[in-house]
Amino acid sequence: MITIILFAFLLFHSFASAQIIAAGNYYSLVLCKDGTVRTWGSNVSGQLGDSTFDNKNIPVLVKGLSGVIAIAGEGNHSIALKNDSTVWCWGFNTHGELGDDTYGLNKNLPVKVAGLSGVIAIAGGENHCLALRKDSTVWTWGWGIFGQLGTGTGMNTVPVKIDSISGVIAIAAGSFHSLALKKNGTVWAWGYNESGQLGSANNSQADYPQPVVELTNVKSIAATAANSYAIKNDGSVWAWGSNTYHQLGNNTEALATFPRLVSGLSGISVITGGFQHSLALKNDGTVWAWGNNSSGQLGNGVIDSNDVYEYHPTQVKNLSGVVSVTGGGTHTLAVKKDGTVWAWGYNYHGQLGNGTNTEYYTLPVKVSGTWQALTGVAERKKIPEGFSLSQNYPNPFNPTTSIRYQLSTDSYATLKVVDILGREAAMLVDEVKSAGTYSVQFDASKLSSGIYFYTLHAGNFSATKRMMLLK
Repeated sequence: MITIILFAFLLFHSFASAQIIAAGNYYSLVLCKDGTVRTWGSNVSGQLGDSTFDNKNIPVLVKGLSGVIAIAGEGNHSIALKNDSTVWCWGFNTHGELGDDTYGLNKNLPVKVAGLSGVIAIAGGENHCLALRKDSTVWTWGWGIFGQLGTGTGMNTVPVKIDSISGVIAIAAGSFHSLALKKNGTVWAWGYNESGQLGSANNSQADYPQPVVELTNVKSIAATAANSYAIKNDGSVWAWGSNTYHQLGNNTEALATFPRLVSGLSGISVITGGFQHSLALKNDGTVWAWGNNSSGQLGNGVIDSNDVYEYHPTQVKNLSGVVSVTGGGTHTLAVKKDGTVWAWGYNYHGQLGNGTNTEYYTLPVKVSGTWQALTGVAERKKIPEGFSLSQNYPNPFNPTTSIRYQLSTDSYATLKVVDILGREAAMLVDEVKSAGTYSVQFDASKLSSGIYFYTLHAGNFSATKRMMLLK
């Protein structure tokens, strides 16, 4: 199912670790260490991307696709973000879900989404897609009859910008609704709202983004079929929307039209779920699940029937060292820190990837294959241990100098220069940045000699340094 995520470059902080793996209704995807994607399960619409329409119960390589840094899948279509910031889609395309200015023809090989570049995050719903660009704008395409595109249109076959929202740092998509996290810590939602998944304190559909009520200081978001989730800066977990199968984890059967605290959870790095079940990944590498367990998707060794569901988080058995987790329709996937992928739940279409079509597994089984899943951004580059702002060099300078800074997590960052009276002289950085080390050149050729100050804001980090321009 869909989760998602802060920025695709973020992969692997708590916001977006679910983009290592993804799952649709009856199929699964994994991002591999070499930048390729492997898929398995149902392939009725070509969502496996292997040039066939045949189901597979072991992973197959998505053809013609490399350099991938993030994936998403939902319904019967798949999405990939490449390291050149372009987006590629394949599978179901009745309503323009592939974004290549066509509709009505499913495609079993990846096609490039038209006119879209500079993308840093992706998300997919049942019949729509979202992309977040580096300039913090959100673009959508596909089917929008329930308002899930946020543009007031019923169908977009190419990406269209949502003009009514900006300053976004994370996106997520449920079946027919969408979420965005803004840099001020507020969450915005739009689309279908029959179960209260928009968090607007009512059940009215929204064609354009609107704020989720009574929710602030959020650091990550996720969405599933008819549910929405958030983790706050204090580590608390909140959920709203459908609760027919106790997927809100609050020991009631009533749906929630506004965010409610999920009890009994702490130390959570990822919150997500499937069609009717919820999942949490703890910092200690264990996975906890609750909600519908009719196909063993909770991984606790049993199957619940007769309308008996788990409304308290229960630990998935025989599984540890997990770095990413996600839910499909009625199955669940996890990636361990050794790069192996594990799956449990419904398997009639081969979506567990262990070479069988056994109807269900109530405990995790290993997905077949000798390849390894990507397990963290540290595999690609060295991540700093903390935030820092260095003294510019040279200093004094005339007229250019270099400013170096480090981010230990992916963050919305600003780097501003002011004069001695506090007047802005230059804005050097004002965008989402992935974790890493950066160097920015400051050209002061149009400024007068004197003392200047530069300040870095990133997440909760702030630091100021002094520099001198001598001409």
